[in-house]
Amino acid sequence: MEIFSQRLREVRKQAGESRAMLGESLGVSISQNSELENNRKGTTLERLAVLCRHYNVSADYLLGLTDDPALR
Repeated sequence: MEIFSQRLREVRKQAGESRAMLGESLGVSISQNSELENNRKGTTLERLAVLCRHYNVSADYLLGLTDDPALR
C-alpha cells in the first residue's frame, strides 16, 4: 500500500492542506494521518470514500490501480 501513502500525501499537498486539516475532514488525529502517509497503517473503506470525495479523486487512483485521478 505504499502507493496509497504516496498518493494521499500528494493530493493533500496539491490541495494545500495540512495533516491537521485533513484530520478534521476524516475525524482522525494528525498522528493517524502521519501513519497513513508513511505507510504504517491502512484505512477503512469508509475513510477511503471520504478521501475520494474530499479530494475529488478515484479510489483506483489512490490505490494505484490507475494513474488517472479523475472520477468516473
